[in-house]
Amino acid sequence: MAVEATIGWLSKRTGVKVPTIRYYEQVGLLPEAARSDGGQRLYGPAEADRLAFIRHARELGFDLKAIRTLLSLQDRPQQTCHEADAIARARLKEVEQRIANLQALKAELERMVEACAHGSVAQCKVIETLAARDHTHGPLADH
Repeated sequence: MAVEATIGWLSKRTGVKVPTIRYYEQVGLLPEAARSDGGQRLYGPAEADRLAFIRHARELGFDLKAIRTLLSLQDRPQQTCHEADAIARARLKEVEQRIANLQALKAELERMVEACAHGSVAQCKVIETLAARDHTHGPLADH
């Protein structure tokens, strides 16, 4: 390790909170940190790069299992990227499904707003739609 710095430095450098860094060490995404004579965790640029990778993957919505696999692949750069591609494709599919669900939700909300008579609550389509007893249809029925 070229430069040794504290967990606070690593947190500031990567924007990842200290408890999250400790958690990533605990679950094995980050290697256990070296310790100073006083027992303080010590980190260097390699750990900062790895943590930045994890943070970016989390921002893209990858779960910890996928991140673990991607890190393993990163550690073995000679192999094909087939597995990384499959992980990214699966995440893309999840995002596309989420977008479709949000578009259906948006359409439902637009219908509610457009149907609102702007009169009394007794004729309000927003209230009527939300109070409907049949919850088996609509954009969120799958959930």
